[in-house]
Amino acid sequence: MAGNWIRRAMPALSLILPAALLPNSALAAADSGDSAWILTATALVLFMTLPGLALFYAGLVQARNVVSVLAHHFALACLASVLWVVAGYSLAFSGNGAWIGDLGQLFLGNIAFDSLSGTIPESLFAAFQMTFAIITPALIIGAYVERIKFSAMLIFSGLWLLFVYAPVTHWVWGGGIMASWGVMDFAGGIVVHATAGTAALVAALVIGKRRSFPASLTPPHSPILTMLGASMLWVGWFGFNGGSALAAGAGAGMALLVTHISAAVAALVWMVIEWVKFGRPSLVGMATGMVAGLATVTPASGFIGVPGALILGLLGGYLCWLAVDVIRNRLKIDDSLDVFAVHGVGGILGSLLVAFLATGSFGGLGLADGVSSGAQFWVQLKSVAITVAWTAVASFVILKIAGALVGLRVDAQTETEGLDLAEHGERGYHNG
Repeated sequence: MAGNWIRRAMPALSLILPAALLPNSALAAADSGDSAWILTATALVLFMTLPGLALFYAGLVQARNVVSVLAHHFALACLASVLWVVAGYSLAFSGNGAWIGDLGQLFLGNIAFDSLSGTIPESLFAAFQMTFAIITPALIIGAYVERIKFSAMLIFSGLWLLFVYAPVTHWVWGGGIMASWGVMDFAGGIVVHATAGTAALVAALVIGKRRSFPASLTPPHSPILTMLGASMLWVGWFGFNGGSALAAGAGAGMALLVTHISAAVAALVWMVIEWVKFGRPSLVGMATGMVAGLATVTPASGFIGVPGALILGLLGGYLCWLAVDVIRNRLKIDDSLDVFAVHGVGGILGSLLVAFLATGSFGGLGLADGVSSGAQFWVQLKSVAITVAWTAVASFVILKIAGALVGLRVDAQTETEGLDLAEHGERGYHNG
């Protein structure tokens, strides 16, 4: 009771008592500038999913499935938020285990008003990380649109967050095994894009192709929505990468700058490729190239300078376009909205190249003392390989569990007529 009274009275006591007489907890205070920036970044990263990614994907599907795609994103954001509070944050950021966190932060029970994580409130850190936990499984939606049951999506996404995303986050950012190796993943090339891309490829193979694939696929029903969503992603990514500095300073500023440069270069690369190959550049292609550039620069954004951003934009734009062609047209895999080709390939590429582009030769911050580019590359490669392998196996098992519980696919008639009415009783558009 006395402790509670002191806590409630602290603001008044601070005005009349010398700082030396106050309890130590009262002396610790969050940095207001850092906190203000991460508050903004948290809103920006949520904005990436709602409405950014939701609109980006919605514009790419057929008109009769647009409500379904939007519903997937909205419901997943709510589910992921609750699961993050219940156990996800604890599994990712509590404890000293090499492979998984502990349950010391179930329901965020040990986060008080004055708890700090670095220079910001721990409550804010948990919220910022929550937005990453939302968008990562949301990226996978693009692999199975227009054919998955809503209930199956929820089961898969919830289990995937707890058994794939949370452990990998702990390995890289929570003090786990890869952190001990010195892995470099500033904002999620491994944690976000490699996991989501790998899971998307597995989901596309397990769930199977859309019945219309590939002969009678219709073009995106609304390039307008796709461009609007992509623009929101671009703006939100400043919080995604810049916010990952967890401070308002030079690191955040450079991360924001290189993020923008890589996105712009990759969009231009994609535009030129389409112009040369097809005789005209598409709006959807430019938007997709931009996302490829963002995914590629993400793991390196806090470690590189402008030269590295130009290189990642060029390589990300070209190699992700090539991956789309290989996966969709040559291998005939229906990763519907190119999640693996754009996010998986881009994130892995950036995660590997940071070992070289972070050096002073390319204007980067440099590697850890005594670490060569070759040694760092081995750490990056090993971390990517383990993450991809675990994600592939765990995603396959989770999909099978969801399939056993509720079935994965809608029936043939529903898929033909569209998921909007059958799954949600609503239409995205009404004629007349």
